[in-house]
Amino acid sequence: MINQTAIVILNWNGKKFLEQFLPTVIKHSLGANVIVADNDSTDDSVSYLKDKFPDIRIIQNDSNGGFAKGYNDALEHVDAEFYLLLNSDIEVTENWLAPLLDIMKDKSVAACQPKVKSFATRDEFEHAGASGGFLDINYFPFCRGRMFNTVETDNGQYDHATEIFWATGACLLIRSKLFHAAGGFDEDFFAHMEEIDLCWRLKRANHKIFAVPQSVVYHIGGGTLPYSSPRKTYLNFRNSLFMITKNHQGILLFRLMWRGVIDGIAAMSFLFKGEFSQFGAVFKSHMAYYGKIGKFLRKRKELKKWQTEFNDAGHFKGNILWNYYAKGASVFSKLNKRLFK
Repeated sequence: MINQTAIVILNWNGKKFLEQFLPTVIKHSLGANVIVADNDSTDDSVSYLKDKFPDIRIIQNDSNGGFAKGYNDALEHVDAEFYLLLNSDIEVTENWLAPLLDIMKDKSVAACQPKVKSFATRDEFEHAGASGGFLDINYFPFCRGRMFNTVETDNGQYDHATEIFWATGACLLIRSKLFHAAGGFDEDFFAHMEEIDLCWRLKRANHKIFAVPQSVVYHIGGGTLPYSSPRKTYLNFRNSLFMITKNHQGILLFRLMWRGVIDGIAAMSFLFKGEFSQFGAVFKSHMAYYGKIGKFLRKRKELKKWQTEFNDAGHFKGNILWNYYAKGASVFSKLNKRLFK
């Protein structure tokens, strides 16, 4: 028998988060099957779970393949209509699950996310997802409630459910059949932006992605890798190039050349500020990308065979860098709504 919803928490050396947040997940998720997928932790996470939560199912991955491979491996062993992928450093709230499942009654919706707020500053949105994700014309991601490092106070300004371009992997509800049909997460990403890439593939098959702010969760953020980490910078710059190569529709060479110019400006900005490790992270990201460009061109070719009609809702046809730095549009509500698809 297939369970309707499986909440799958990917854990890697996160015992402290399991202690802090797992009891609340269990309390507020009645009717769902809560599973912890352990990514070959070296702390005592697994023994802790077996001792304190003997009824919780544990899936033990053979290695730490990052967010992407970790979930791909674990979900091969989960039988459910919906997967809810949940970061271990998230506090859920009462009745958080029902609004997400309710919007999935629309069969055209492939995935959705809740409103994600900051655990530390509870009246603010959280960086990873906020109230729904978008992409600009150059494929830079931003959110309702968070643009670059500007995070808004939540005053209910984005409380309406809306179609978006991508939903955060920190708390992602997705149809299991579509997750597997789309090929799951791209394991070459390891971590960061793999959920945007997956949502982009789903939209290429004309599916919808929604933000459902009637559901609220609180996220610590940076629990595994701090936002200021050069490793995070490296993954974000590299994976953005991976994602563009696979999914951009049009002449790829010009798009990559232009993105190279933008990334070069970002690298020089790090250099002038004395942030040498960040400068090195951008440089290394491009070197790593060039080493795999052939592989991703093959992936691009395969995806063209899979595409049907592209649903580009949530794609901002403006330049978010120009809006943010030149026009002073530091919050989502100041963007020109006519430029959204």
